[in-house]
Amino acid sequence: MAQSGDDEDGLNLEEGISLSRLEEGKPLGGNVGDDKVVVVKQGDQIFAIGARCTHYSGPLEKGLVVGKTIRCPLHHAVFDLETSRPVGAPAFKPTGCYPVEVEGDRFRVLPKAEPESVTEPQESPESVLIIGAGAAAAAAAEMLRQEGYEGPITMIGVEKSGPVDRPNLSKDYLAGEAQEDWIPLGGDEHWRDLGVELVTGEEVVEIDRDNKRVRTGGGATYDYDVLLYATGAEPMVPPIDGIESTNCFTLRSFDDSQTIANAADDSDHALIVGASFIGLEVAASLRNRGVDVTVVAPETLPLARAFGDEIGQLVKSLHEEHGVTFHLEQTVDRFETNRAHLSGGAKVPFDFVVMGTGVKPRTELAEKAGLKVDDGVIVDGQMRTSDPSIYAAGDVARYPDPTGNGTARIEHWVLAERLAQRAARHMVGAAHLGLRDIPFFWSWHYDLKINYVGHATDFDEIVIDGSVPDRDATVGYLKGGRVLAVATLGRALASLRAEQALADDDQRSLRQMLNC
Repeated sequence: MAQSGDDEDGLNLEEGISLSRLEEGKPLGGNVGDDKVVVVKQGDQIFAIGARCTHYSGPLEKGLVVGKTIRCPLHHAVFDLETSRPVGAPAFKPTGCYPVEVEGDRFRVLPKAEPESVTEPQESPESVLIIGAGAAAAAAAEMLRQEGYEGPITMIGVEKSGPVDRPNLSKDYLAGEAQEDWIPLGGDEHWRDLGVELVTGEEVVEIDRDNKRVRTGGGATYDYDVLLYATGAEPMVPPIDGIESTNCFTLRSFDDSQTIANAADDSDHALIVGASFIGLEVAASLRNRGVDVTVVAPETLPLARAFGDEIGQLVKSLHEEHGVTFHLEQTVDRFETNRAHLSGGAKVPFDFVVMGTGVKPRTELAEKAGLKVDDGVIVDGQMRTSDPSIYAAGDVARYPDPTGNGTARIEHWVLAERLAQRAARHMVGAAHLGLRDIPFFWSWHYDLKINYVGHATDFDEIVIDGSVPDRDATVGYLKGGRVLAVATLGRALASLRAEQALADDDQRSLRQMLNC
């Protein structure tokens, strides 16, 4: 028999619930009518907000509470418990607030309340222009409106699709498991409703800093008061003999993913050059479409440079179990029409090639404009460039390293959005949220998801708690005895806790997590 307040679908929060059910800082999930709601007790306050993350419906009741925020276990979006507003990407929409009534030793949650009005910006630029229409650009535009900015926003992007959910391009969409309408971030109607002028299929070719104006390749000009440089990165293609005669693709845009999917429908065999995250995720997606896949890469184990040998071996074995053929410690010497000659002497047939050989930041326009550039556009902690009217964010920005060691340019989708949100808040003089943007990304390989928080381009020790082969592990990457990054398999909450410990520079908690 169900206890008072419980039903077959979960806790009925509209009925009187004992306060003893609430543990300090621990989410409690339940229902208010047809709505999923999460309740959190913090001190003498009780908060109730919608329990489904507005990014991909992640269950916030399984997330982590930090102060007056709750973090999603899927992709680490951060929500304010008082307002339900998303204060950390990748979510952009609030989940909704639900009033709480307390009577004696019981509480009940009422139906959703009307949202509060937007805040008033402390500063209001005459206009904001964004060069680029990727995730960083979208996140900045969303945050500007969330912070109450009502002035003109113009977003100019080379890609015709406008902002899209880029991680999906190599994962579910390319695998044929995601609908096309899942991919746009908002879509044209959304940007119109938000009052953002979206210009697609146009490239900005000049920034006139003296007159605060940009010019596109088509000859159009746009003025700005404040500019966000968010051009992202572009794939690198090595100069291999014969490559111009092959059916060769890179993957960066929605069009790219659609082109590769179409090629897969008419092909039997694909060659992936490079065992990068993109390369291997494409390999998994193409196998899901029934295409034979061969991967050629110079490393001994795929992804070992980022994750270490144990995870690298797991990833390799998993791909091999799904039929992928590896030629490791080799490169492509030259291409013939439908055949690759490898450095080890093998000849690999293919119908098409996908290059997963890295990207480089699109800095040419910034250099031409005289901004300070060094493998990325240099910015300060507010994301300002050497020109105080110009900010930069996303894959193209080199910003102060969150670990305090110089600067970093990190190519992670969620981080790109968060840095853009930081830039947007500073544009309008918004108060600092107190969030420290720790890099986070996830990588999918068939049914294996790897979460990674932190940034360790170099490490001298790997500590593992749990079992990598059993896909139940927390893996720490250390340099000089300090934990710089943590990867998790099958431990979503541990990933959130590690992210917060890194943000707090709490080495003791990190070592406890790793049992070291």
